[in-house]
Amino acid sequence: MAVAMASSGCTLGIYSNLKALEVQPISRPSLFSSTSSFDSLNHSCISPKLRLSSSASTVIVKASSAPTVEDGSYQETDTIPTPKVIIDQDSDPDATVVEITFGDRLGALLDTMSALRNLGLNVVKAEVFLDSSGKHNKFAITKVSDGRKIEDPEMLESIRLTIINNLLEYHPESSGQLAMGAAFGVLPPSEQVDIDIATRIRVRDDGSERSLLYVETVDRPGLLVDLVRIITDINVNVVSGEFDTEGLLAKATFHVNYRNKPLIKPLQQVLANSLRYYLRRPTTEEGSF
Repeated sequence: MAVAMASSGCTLGIYSNLKALEVQPISRPSLFSSTSSFDSLNHSCISPKLRLSSSASTVIVKASSAPTVEDGSYQETDTIPTPKVIIDQDSDPDATVVEITFGDRLGALLDTMSALRNLGLNVVKAEVFLDSSGKHNKFAITKVSDGRKIEDPEMLESIRLTIINNLLEYHPESSGQLAMGAAFGVLPPSEQVDIDIATRIRVRDDGSERSLLYVETVDRPGLLVDLVRIITDINVNVVSGEFDTEGLLAKATFHVNYRNKPLIKPLQQVLANSLRYYLRRPTTEEGSF
């Protein structure tokens, strides 16, 4: 699959062995295991009605090109870049790698690292580098409880929403560029994406033991958890993957298998149809019957 964690560019600095805050260990079901039951997953931690909060004491440095606020309205001074948040389970066997990009506007993100620690996570390494798309901040994170990478889909979604919440808080101009801006931001996105047109699903073989599943759709809170649940509901195992938040869209790449074998063509079709149905079907209001 395409590797989104390329480290080309000029390295600005590497910070390692950052000490985490003492928090209670978290015990949750595993994402990358043979289990296929996700009925017990609770979406309360990712409800769009609740804004995730950060207890960070350090304020991130904002770029001078950020919009100013006059009488409650934002005045843009230049083109706002597309925010990107990548959660990568493939590039490091021992840690979950998170990458954040928002043009050249991001500071040191010390507040984001503090918020991740408050989730019961260790930031074991952080790296900053530049390329043509902007300034990239990469964190390698593990669980405080056992020092391993994060495999629980709810925790991965909490990490994603925590990062996005911090981005919206310290860079409110990103609100109109993110689908999450409608739920958590100051201003909702001005552009509305048709989910039927935006949703793309592809499945193909990827070696002798697994298949590669690619999903692109309109982003929303809880999407990562829902994707894993839909996949495992038809007894397909998620081995590893990458989940990218890119502006209004979410792009997921999962390595999957069925009983340690690639998905046969009929099962590939069933998986694609199931995802397409659940991602595209309209939501029914409770009082409509």
